[in-house]
Amino acid sequence: MSRRTVQWGAIAIASLGLAGLMSCTGSEAAAPEAVSSAEPEQAYTATIENAQPIPEPLDEPVGRVNLNTRFSFSGEMTQGGFIRGVVPDGTVRASLGGQVLEVADDGTFFAAFDRDSAGSLDLVASTQAGQTVTEALTITPREWDIERVNVSRRGGRSSEAYWKIRKPEYEAINAARAKVTDAQGWKQDFIWPVKGRISGRFGRQRIYRGEPGSYHSGIDIAPGNGVPFVAPADGVVVLARMGFSLEGGLIIIDHGMGLNSAFLHSSKIAVKEGESVKQGQYIGNVGATGRATGPHLHWGLKWNSARLDPLLFVGPMN
Repeated sequence: MSRRTVQWGAIAIASLGLAGLMSCTGSEAAAPEAVSSAEPEQAYTATIENAQPIPEPLDEPVGRVNLNTRFSFSGEMTQGGFIRGVVPDGTVRASLGGQVLEVADDGTFFAAFDRDSAGSLDLVASTQAGQTVTEALTITPREWDIERVNVSRRGGRSSEAYWKIRKPEYEAINAARAKVTDAQGWKQDFIWPVKGRISGRFGRQRIYRGEPGSYHSGIDIAPGNGVPFVAPADGVVVLARMGFSLEGGLIIIDHGMGLNSAFLHSSKIAVKEGESVKQGQYIGNVGATGRATGPHLHWGLKWNSARLDPLLFVGPMN
Protein backbone atom coordinates (compact mmCIF):
# COMPACT_ATOMS: atom_id res chain seq x y z
CA MET A 1 0.00 0.00 0.00
CA SER A 2 1.57 3.32 -1.01
CA ARG A 3 1.49 6.33 1.29
CA ARG A 4 2.09 9.98 0.32
CA THR A 5 2.04 13.15 2.37
CA VAL A 6 0.16 16.12 0.92
CA GLN A 7 1.77 19.50 1.84
CA TRP A 8 -0.42 22.61 2.05
CA GLY A 9 0.79 26.20 2.58
CA ALA A 10 -0.99 28.68 4.91
CA ILE A 11 -3.99 26.38 5.29
CA ALA A 12 -6.75 26.95 7.81
CA ILE A 13 -9.53 24.42 7.37
CA ALA A 14 -12.04 24.65 10.16
CA SER A 15 -14.56 22.18 8.84
CA LEU A 16 -12.26 19.22 8.06
CA GLY A 17 -12.08 16.57 10.85
CA LEU A 18 -9.26 14.06 11.03
CA ALA A 19 -9.88 10.53 12.24
CA GLY A 20 -7.24 9.54 14.79
CA LEU A 21 -5.72 6.11 15.15
CA MET A 22 -5.84 4.80 18.71
CA SER A 23 -3.47 2.01 19.76
CA CYS A 24 -4.08 0.30 23.03
CA THR A 25 -1.36 -1.75 24.64
CA GLY A 26 -2.69 -5.23 25.19
CA SER A 27 -5.23 -5.22 22.38
CA GLU A 28 -5.36 -4.80 18.64
CA ALA A 29 -5.50 -1.29 17.35
CA ALA A 30 -8.96 -0.14 16.36
CA ALA A 31 -9.47 0.11 12.62
CA PRO A 32 -9.20 3.75 11.40
CA GLU A 33 -12.24 5.50 10.02
CA ALA A 34 -12.17 7.21 6.64
CA VAL A 35 -12.63 10.99 6.59
CA SER A 36 -15.55 11.99 4.42
CA SER A 37 -16.81 15.40 3.31
CA ALA A 38 -20.24 16.57 2.34
CA GLU A 39 -18.74 19.12 -0.13
CA PRO A 40 -16.71 18.33 -3.24
CA GLU A 41 -12.94 18.87 -3.15
CA GLN A 42 -13.22 21.97 -5.38
CA ALA A 43 -15.23 23.80 -2.70
CA TYR A 44 -12.24 23.65 -0.34
CA THR A 45 -9.67 24.76 -2.89
CA ALA A 46 -11.77 27.83 -3.73
CA THR A 47 -11.50 29.18 -0.17
CA ILE A 48 -7.78 28.46 0.43
CA GLU A 49 -5.22 31.11 -0.35
CA ASN A 50 -1.88 30.11 -1.93
CA ALA A 51 -2.97 26.46 -2.05
CA GLN A 52 -0.70 23.94 -3.74
CA PRO A 53 -1.97 22.15 -6.86
CA ILE A 54 -4.34 19.28 -6.18
CA PRO A 55 -2.21 16.10 -6.02
CA GLU A 56 -2.69 13.03 -8.19
CA PRO A 57 -5.34 10.61 -6.84
CA LEU A 58 -3.97 8.26 -4.22
CA ASP A 59 -4.58 4.54 -3.88
CA GLU A 60 -6.88 5.40 -0.97
CA PRO A 61 -9.18 8.41 -0.47
CA VAL A 62 -7.46 11.60 0.70
CA GLY A 63 -7.80 11.90 4.46
CA ARG A 64 -7.71 8.16 5.30
CA VAL A 65 -5.40 7.56 8.25
CA ASN A 66 -3.82 4.11 8.18
CA LEU A 67 -0.55 4.39 10.05
CA ASN A 68 0.13 2.09 12.98
CA THR A 69 2.98 3.64 14.96
CA ARG A 70 2.96 1.35 18.01
CA PHE A 71 2.84 -2.32 18.89
CA SER A 72 -0.61 -3.77 19.36
CA PHE A 73 -0.88 -7.11 21.18
CA SER A 74 -2.75 -9.30 23.63
CA GLY A 75 -2.08 -12.49 25.55
CA GLU A 76 -0.81 -13.83 28.88
CA MET A 77 1.84 -11.47 30.28
CA THR A 78 3.27 -13.92 32.80
CA GLN A 79 6.00 -16.54 33.08
CA GLY A 80 5.16 -19.39 30.71
CA GLY A 81 2.77 -17.11 28.82
CA PHE A 82 2.64 -15.53 25.38
CA ILE A 83 1.46 -12.64 23.25
CA ARG A 84 0.15 -12.28 19.70
CA GLY A 85 0.09 -8.93 18.00
CA VAL A 86 0.96 -6.51 15.20
CA VAL A 87 4.20 -4.58 14.75
CA PRO A 88 4.30 -0.88 13.83
CA ASP A 89 3.97 -0.11 10.11
CA GLY A 90 7.25 -0.15 8.23
CA THR A 91 8.96 -2.48 10.71
CA VAL A 92 12.06 -4.12 9.26
CA ARG A 93 13.21 -5.83 12.46
CA ALA A 94 11.49 -6.71 15.73
CA SER A 95 12.81 -8.33 18.90
CA LEU A 96 11.79 -9.33 22.40
CA GLY A 97 14.47 -9.13 25.07
CA GLY A 98 17.09 -9.09 22.32
CA GLN A 99 15.68 -12.18 20.58
CA VAL A 100 14.74 -11.49 16.97
CA LEU A 101 11.07 -12.11 16.18
CA GLU A 102 9.64 -13.60 13.02
CA VAL A 103 7.06 -11.23 11.53
CA ALA A 104 4.44 -12.33 9.00
CA ASP A 105 3.82 -10.39 5.79
CA ASP A 106 0.74 -8.78 7.34
CA GLY A 107 2.75 -7.52 10.32
CA THR A 108 1.49 -10.08 12.83
CA PHE A 109 3.84 -11.82 15.26
CA PHE A 110 4.00 -14.31 18.12
CA ALA A 111 6.27 -14.13 21.16
CA ALA A 112 6.41 -15.90 24.51
CA PHE A 113 7.97 -15.88 27.97
CA ASP A 114 9.95 -18.76 29.43
CA ARG A 115 9.03 -20.37 32.75
CA ASP A 116 11.95 -18.46 34.30
CA SER A 117 11.53 -15.24 32.31
CA ALA A 118 12.82 -11.97 33.74
CA GLY A 119 10.23 -9.58 35.15
CA SER A 120 10.73 -6.97 32.43
CA LEU A 121 11.50 -7.28 28.73
CA ASP A 122 11.65 -4.74 25.91
CA LEU A 123 9.63 -5.29 22.77
CA VAL A 124 11.51 -3.34 20.08
CA ALA A 125 10.85 -2.50 16.43
CA SER A 126 13.16 -0.79 13.94
CA THR A 127 11.36 0.90 11.04
CA GLN A 128 12.23 1.78 7.46
CA ALA A 129 12.19 5.44 8.48
CA GLY A 130 15.05 4.82 10.90
CA GLN A 131 12.88 5.06 14.00
CA THR A 132 12.98 2.75 17.01
CA VAL A 133 9.74 1.88 18.78
CA THR A 134 10.12 0.35 22.24
CA GLU A 135 7.40 -1.14 24.44
CA ALA A 136 8.47 -2.06 27.98
CA LEU A 137 6.71 -5.26 29.06
CA THR A 138 6.15 -6.32 32.66
CA ILE A 139 6.10 -10.11 33.03
CA THR A 140 4.22 -11.25 36.14
CA PRO A 141 6.15 -13.82 38.22
CA ARG A 142 4.39 -17.00 39.32
CA GLU A 143 4.43 -19.07 42.48
CA TRP A 144 5.62 -22.48 41.33
CA ASP A 145 4.93 -25.75 43.10
CA ILE A 146 8.34 -26.29 44.69
CA GLU A 147 8.98 -29.35 46.86
CA ARG A 148 12.09 -29.33 49.05
CA VAL A 149 13.32 -32.77 50.08
CA ASN A 150 16.12 -33.70 52.47
CA VAL A 151 17.68 -36.32 50.23
CA SER A 152 20.48 -36.17 47.70
CA ARG A 153 19.66 -35.87 44.06
CA ARG A 154 20.07 -39.12 42.19
CA GLY A 155 22.67 -39.17 39.47
CA GLY A 156 21.40 -38.83 35.93
CA ARG A 157 21.75 -41.44 33.24
CA SER A 158 25.14 -40.30 31.99
CA SER A 159 26.83 -43.58 31.24
CA GLU A 160 28.45 -44.07 27.87
CA ALA A 161 26.06 -46.91 27.06
CA TYR A 162 23.00 -44.78 27.86
CA TRP A 163 24.26 -41.75 25.91
CA LYS A 164 24.88 -44.00 22.91
CA ILE A 165 21.12 -44.63 22.88
CA ARG A 166 20.02 -41.15 23.91
CA LYS A 167 22.22 -39.04 21.63
CA PRO A 168 20.44 -39.88 18.33
CA GLU A 169 17.07 -39.38 20.05
CA TYR A 170 18.14 -36.01 21.38
CA GLU A 171 19.42 -34.97 17.96
CA ALA A 172 16.19 -36.11 16.26
CA ILE A 173 14.09 -34.04 18.68
CA ASN A 174 16.21 -30.92 18.21
CA ALA A 175 16.20 -31.34 14.42
CA ALA A 176 12.41 -31.66 14.41
CA ARG A 177 11.95 -28.52 16.48
CA ALA A 178 14.29 -26.61 14.17
CA LYS A 179 12.14 -27.30 11.12
CA VAL A 180 10.36 -24.29 9.65
CA THR A 181 6.92 -24.79 8.12
CA ASP A 182 4.14 -22.52 6.89
CA ALA A 183 1.81 -23.67 9.68
CA GLN A 184 -0.66 -21.04 10.93
CA GLY A 185 -1.87 -22.71 14.12
CA TRP A 186 -0.11 -20.11 16.25
CA LYS A 187 -2.93 -17.71 15.33
CA GLN A 188 -5.65 -19.95 16.77
CA ASP A 189 -7.18 -20.30 20.21
CA PHE A 190 -5.87 -23.70 21.32
CA ILE A 191 -8.09 -26.53 22.54
CA TRP A 192 -7.40 -29.36 24.98
CA PRO A 193 -5.89 -32.38 23.15
CA VAL A 194 -7.78 -34.62 25.58
CA LYS A 195 -9.73 -34.08 28.79
CA GLY A 196 -9.19 -35.92 32.04
CA ARG A 197 -7.56 -35.67 35.45
CA ILE A 198 -4.57 -33.33 35.64
CA SER A 199 -1.82 -35.47 37.16
CA GLY A 200 1.09 -33.06 36.71
CA ARG A 201 1.30 -29.31 36.30
CA PHE A 202 3.75 -27.16 34.40
CA GLY A 203 6.67 -25.73 36.37
CA ARG A 204 6.55 -28.19 39.28
CA GLN A 205 10.04 -28.80 40.70
CA ARG A 206 11.96 -30.57 43.47
CA ILE A 207 14.92 -29.13 45.36
CA TYR A 208 17.28 -31.83 46.66
CA ARG A 209 19.17 -30.47 49.70
CA GLY A 210 19.48 -27.11 47.96
CA GLU A 211 20.19 -28.55 44.51
CA PRO A 212 17.38 -27.83 41.99
CA GLY A 213 16.10 -30.71 39.93
CA SER A 214 14.60 -30.31 36.47
CA TYR A 215 11.17 -28.68 36.48
CA HIS A 216 8.15 -30.28 34.85
CA SER A 217 8.11 -28.92 31.30
CA GLY A 218 4.47 -29.58 30.39
CA ILE A 219 1.10 -30.65 31.70
CA ASP A 220 0.11 -34.28 32.36
CA ILE A 221 -3.44 -35.41 31.57
CA ALA A 222 -4.63 -38.84 32.71
CA PRO A 223 -7.92 -39.77 30.99
CA GLY A 224 -7.13 -43.51 30.92
CA ASN A 225 -5.02 -45.84 28.82
CA GLY A 226 -5.76 -45.87 25.09
CA VAL A 227 -7.97 -42.76 25.04
CA PRO A 228 -7.62 -40.86 21.72
CA PHE A 229 -6.14 -37.37 21.71
CA VAL A 230 -6.25 -34.62 19.07
CA ALA A 231 -4.20 -31.73 17.72
CA PRO A 232 -4.76 -28.59 19.84
CA ALA A 233 -4.22 -26.34 16.81
CA ASP A 234 -3.37 -26.56 13.13
CA GLY A 235 0.15 -27.57 12.28
CA VAL A 236 2.61 -29.83 10.52
CA VAL A 237 3.89 -33.07 12.07
CA VAL A 238 7.68 -32.77 12.27
CA LEU A 239 8.28 -35.91 14.37
CA ALA A 240 6.17 -39.03 14.87
CA ARG A 241 8.00 -42.10 16.19
CA MET A 242 7.64 -44.83 18.76
CA GLY A 243 10.42 -46.19 20.95
CA PHE A 244 12.11 -43.16 22.52
CA SER A 245 13.83 -44.14 25.77
CA LEU A 246 12.23 -41.34 27.84
CA GLU A 247 9.36 -40.01 25.74
CA GLY A 248 8.13 -43.37 24.40
CA GLY A 249 5.74 -42.71 21.52
CA LEU A 250 6.48 -39.10 20.61
CA ILE A 251 4.65 -36.65 18.34
CA ILE A 252 5.84 -33.09 17.70
CA ILE A 253 3.64 -30.64 15.77
CA ASP A 254 4.95 -27.34 14.47
CA HIS A 255 2.34 -24.56 14.75
CA GLY A 256 4.48 -21.93 12.99
CA MET A 257 6.42 -18.89 14.23
CA GLY A 258 8.72 -21.15 16.30
CA LEU A 259 5.84 -22.56 18.38
CA ASN A 260 5.48 -26.34 18.68
CA SER A 261 3.65 -28.98 20.72
CA ALA A 262 5.10 -32.29 21.94
CA PHE A 263 2.98 -35.27 23.02
CA LEU A 264 4.75 -37.99 25.03
CA HIS A 265 4.09 -41.60 26.11
CA SER A 266 1.65 -42.40 23.27
CA SER A 267 0.51 -46.00 22.94
CA LYS A 268 -0.34 -45.40 19.27
CA ILE A 269 0.59 -42.75 16.70
CA ALA A 270 -1.96 -42.03 13.96
CA VAL A 271 -0.06 -39.41 11.92
CA LYS A 272 3.09 -39.33 9.81
CA GLU A 273 5.99 -36.92 9.63
CA GLY A 274 5.32 -34.17 7.09
CA GLU A 275 1.55 -34.49 7.43
CA SER A 276 -0.53 -31.34 7.88
CA VAL A 277 -3.12 -31.63 10.65
CA LYS A 278 -6.14 -29.56 11.59
CA GLN A 279 -7.25 -28.49 15.04
CA GLY A 280 -9.27 -31.29 16.62
CA GLN A 281 -7.88 -34.00 14.32
CA TYR A 282 -7.17 -37.37 15.91
CA ILE A 283 -3.39 -37.91 16.13
CA GLY A 284 -2.77 -40.69 18.68
CA ASN A 285 -3.74 -42.58 21.83
CA VAL A 286 -2.74 -42.08 25.45
CA GLY A 287 -0.27 -44.60 26.86
CA ALA A 288 2.56 -45.26 29.30
CA THR A 289 5.46 -45.80 26.89
CA GLY A 290 8.94 -44.56 27.68
CA ARG A 291 9.66 -43.45 31.24
CA ALA A 292 6.18 -43.15 32.75
CA THR A 293 4.69 -44.37 36.00
CA GLY A 294 1.22 -44.80 34.48
CA PRO A 295 -0.89 -43.98 31.43
CA HIS A 296 -1.07 -40.27 30.74
CA LEU A 297 -0.47 -37.69 28.02
CA HIS A 298 2.38 -35.27 28.63
CA TRP A 299 1.72 -32.14 26.54
CA GLY A 300 4.60 -29.70 26.27
CA LEU A 301 4.77 -26.38 24.42
CA LYS A 302 7.93 -24.58 23.30
CA TRP A 303 8.56 -21.32 21.51
CA ASN A 304 12.12 -21.54 20.24
CA SER A 305 14.00 -22.36 23.47
CA ALA A 306 11.32 -21.05 25.87
CA ARG A 307 9.13 -23.61 27.64
CA LEU A 308 5.50 -22.53 28.00
CA ASP A 309 2.50 -23.46 30.14
CA PRO A 310 -0.19 -25.17 28.00
CA LEU A 311 -2.83 -24.19 30.56
CA LEU A 312 -2.39 -20.54 29.56
CA PHE A 313 -3.26 -21.43 25.96
CA VAL A 314 -6.48 -23.32 26.70
CA GLY A 315 -7.81 -22.10 30.04
CA PRO A 316 -9.59 -24.27 32.64
CA MET A 317 -10.91 -27.62 31.51
CA ASN A 318 -14.71 -27.61 31.31
